[in-house]
Amino acid sequence: MRDEHAPLVVAALALAVLPFALDVVGLPLRTSIDVVVFAIACMGLNVLVGYTGLVSFGHGAWFGLGAYAAALSQRHWFSGEIVPPFLFAIIFVAGTALVSGALILRRRGVYFSLLTLALTALLFAIAYRWTELTGGESGLGGVTRATVLNLDLESDHAYYCVVAAIGMAVCYLLWRFHRSPAGSVLVAIRENEERARFVGYATNRYKLIGFVLSATVVAIAGALSVFNHRFASAEPLAVAFSGELVAMVVIGGMRSFLGPALGALFFILFREFLSIWTPHWLFYFGLLFVGFIVFSPTGLVGVAGRIMAPFRKRMIEAAAMAGRRITQDAELPQVYRRSAASAAPVLVARGLVKRFGGIHAVDGIDLTVKDRTLHALIGPNGAGKTTAFNLLSGLFPPDAGTIELEGRSIAGLKPESITAAGVGRSFQITNLFGGLSAEENLRLAVQARSAKRFALWTSAAAVAEVNEETADLIAFLGLGGIERAEAASLSYGGQRLLDMGLAIATRPRILLLDEPLAGLAAAERTRIAALLTTISAEIPVLLVEHDIDRVFQIADHVTVMNEGKVLVDGTVEDARSDAKVREVYIGSGAAALAAKPRVSAAGTTALLVVDKVDTFYGKSHILNAVSLDVREHEIVALLGRNGAGKSTLLKTVIGIASPGAGSIRVAGENTAGFASAEIARRGIGYVPQGRGLFAGMTVADNLALGRLKRMTGSGIHWDDDRIASYFPRLTERWHSPADYLSGGEQQMLAVARALAGDVRVLLLDEPFEGLSPAVTEELFEAFDRLRYDVAMIIVDHHLDLALALSDRTVVLERGTVTWTGPSHALRDDLALRRKMLWM
Repeated sequence: MRDEHAPLVVAALALAVLPFALDVVGLPLRTSIDVVVFAIACMGLNVLVGYTGLVSFGHGAWFGLGAYAAALSQRHWFSGEIVPPFLFAIIFVAGTALVSGALILRRRGVYFSLLTLALTALLFAIAYRWTELTGGESGLGGVTRATVLNLDLESDHAYYCVVAAIGMAVCYLLWRFHRSPAGSVLVAIRENEERARFVGYATNRYKLIGFVLSATVVAIAGALSVFNHRFASAEPLAVAFSGELVAMVVIGGMRSFLGPALGALFFILFREFLSIWTPHWLFYFGLLFVGFIVFSPTGLVGVAGRIMAPFRKRMIEAAAMAGRRITQDAELPQVYRRSAASAAPVLVARGLVKRFGGIHAVDGIDLTVKDRTLHALIGPNGAGKTTAFNLLSGLFPPDAGTIELEGRSIAGLKPESITAAGVGRSFQITNLFGGLSAEENLRLAVQARSAKRFALWTSAAAVAEVNEETADLIAFLGLGGIERAEAASLSYGGQRLLDMGLAIATRPRILLLDEPLAGLAAAERTRIAALLTTISAEIPVLLVEHDIDRVFQIADHVTVMNEGKVLVDGTVEDARSDAKVREVYIGSGAAALAAKPRVSAAGTTALLVVDKVDTFYGKSHILNAVSLDVREHEIVALLGRNGAGKSTLLKTVIGIASPGAGSIRVAGENTAGFASAEIARRGIGYVPQGRGLFAGMTVADNLALGRLKRMTGSGIHWDDDRIASYFPRLTERWHSPADYLSGGEQQMLAVARALAGDVRVLLLDEPFEGLSPAVTEELFEAFDRLRYDVAMIIVDHHLDLALALSDRTVVLERGTVTWTGPSHALRDDLALRRKMLWM
């Protein structure tokens, strides 16, 4: 039997053994029936909670409705029968769930949960007070079992066999569903609903499928329960009962297929035995539930895993990116090509306007993209480029203007409709299904175009055409060898590549790529630039990118934006030679910036010493005996290709990743294993890749929060005036929310927040990523001045800038230090740079 069938084998064995096991501990057969009934209900609820990420606090409503529907239909229509009332209950609840789900699923997050809570409270009130129909507080008795196919169900033994058979059938049905294309989309929604929409899934339809299936399975449990106890009451409609169902799912393990069933068994045993000793058993169960939430979020399944861990062989693997294989000269798969180029423009936007409050993010731009061209959209941070992408792809509707794709208006359509029409996009901040593998990410995107995307029974992994297209795309992108790695475990460069792959997988008529080269090493930039050229020969590409030299090399047409308007629209030479473009965007250029001599301020006293540190992510061995030191006022560049372990080293120093071995000394104190907050209070400032700002808070509030617990005397004190002297731009936006700032201003705020308080060592992870040349120059000069106040470790793929700024360089390869020396050696000796950095 293959491993994938293991849950079914375990379920069958458990159903066979259960009545005998409970009999040994003195529990009657009816309790065994209750266990199976609750297991069915919990597995049904888990379709929403564990697989879709929707927390329902009112799923007891479907249990109660199923019970009442079976009892009432037997009393009034199917006297003495059991099969027709059972089937009627299922159909009635499925229809009711379809209607109510269509309304409730219009809201997301906590509003969805509150609406489910309101539904069960409403139904409880009706059932409790409508005495003539439901029996009110006295309930509804007189429910009988019948003889079916010469099987007398009045016998508990016979009825258990039927319930167990139905339980096994439900288990098999859910097993098939979760492996189906529709089931895989529910998991994608749990991981990242926005991205699911942008690869073409109408997520509300899939959520409705999951909602109706979940409610129907719970109703099956309710109908079985009413025949078990021969009595229907309003109790399952009470809010407390729904809470118990959620608790069973969580305690069992909501990310496990059979975990909720285990939680149901635990609940029944806990109730039966503890209620003997105290009438307040539910109070203790609540305490236990809180304990699981805090100490074992993976439930009993996770506890069992930890107990068994010492008896299992520990598998240690290399970092996710280490096994990557790149296919040279890979061609764009045939499915993404078109037979001939179109003479008419593929995408035409006219007079696009988008306002956010009083800010004109896009102010009347015109844009025309021709077929089989690479069209660059460039401009300073805050020019409105990403907002324009958001309008074109449907994230926001335009306030004014038109958008036409091959003559068809797409302005204001939903993202999934625009994707289906032929617009594929990547995101400035990588937007993936983080908990799924790279292959599963791409398969989901490919599957969105498949005729079987709504299939409920077919195995998603067995759709041959989807698998073939996914494999071709993996080879084209150069993701071979890491296809099984979790997307969130990939290096930032790997994630950017995968993000671009998701956009291509939608089979777009036009491809919108938002900074696809950001965070990539130089050699990888060259490879991806070549891929972009290959793609644009078949699919028109609209590209936002700040690597201006690379853009000018590969672009066929350039549109320059500034302050929401089009500044220049023409050839590369038009953009390059325009004086205004040079003033607001290009600046003096990275080469001129790097060539300017810099004076070192490095001292001799070591502030930070990393000694033989190992770091693991799960089974992956990321850092291997890494050692380095940073002296007073020294700037150390930490370089290496994508996946080398640079970001992990910074996260280990600040305490986000816990070291498995070695020591980290800050001013002589070993901080290895300390919480991040404790390390930050010892004078370590950290600027993460992606900035990590508090989006809804103003500049002033971000700085105040950064300073609140870090006035400890560990380093130089950074008050608002001192910060403003380095980043005067921030004073102009002091009371603006962080998410209203341009990308350059956000990066400055991220650095300023890391400095706020008392700081002596600053960790910078890709500080120049996604910044226009002019803003890069401004930030570079600020870092050059900062060397007289703090020591720094800088991770960045702008090699010329990192080497020009730093005093010393440490090179990592696959988590190991391969070279340490003065930065000028790598800056001036190109042969050494190629040898050490593969560039």
